[in-house]
Amino acid sequence: MGGTNPYVNQEPPTPATEKFTITFLPMNVAVEVDPEEIPYGHTGLPGSILDIALAHGIDIDHACGGVCACSTCHCIVREGLDTISEMTDTEEEELSFAPGLTPSSRLSCQSVPNGTRNLVVYIPNWNRNIVREAH
Repeated sequence: MGGTNPYVNQEPPTPATEKFTITFLPMNVAVEVDPEEIPYGHTGLPGSILDIALAHGIDIDHACGGVCACSTCHCIVREGLDTISEMTDTEEEELSFAPGLTPSSRLSCQSVPNGTRNLVVYIPNWNRNIVREAH
């Protein structure tokens, strides 16, 4: 399914065409994104923040499998929000159920950066699975 909800008819956003970096907080991990490697996996839209995070070992809860049917992959884009795909009505509706919303909150499974700027993304502690993150 790879980030698409069979009940929602929408065109997926175009992923980035140039390399960029996403810094994930609070773990302070910077990831270089190579558009030639997109999609990294099958969770979230191709090139989404969730797709990129999971491919680089950063766990973000995603109870629905990254198909925009829950709000567990809520993230806060602290820098570069203007470079992320436009929010759909479905994402806005699902996001409304997430705790701790801010004006720069997004669902990481639906947020596809265009690569024109580097991003800083904060993953709230309730969206990080500490058991899976422990090494």
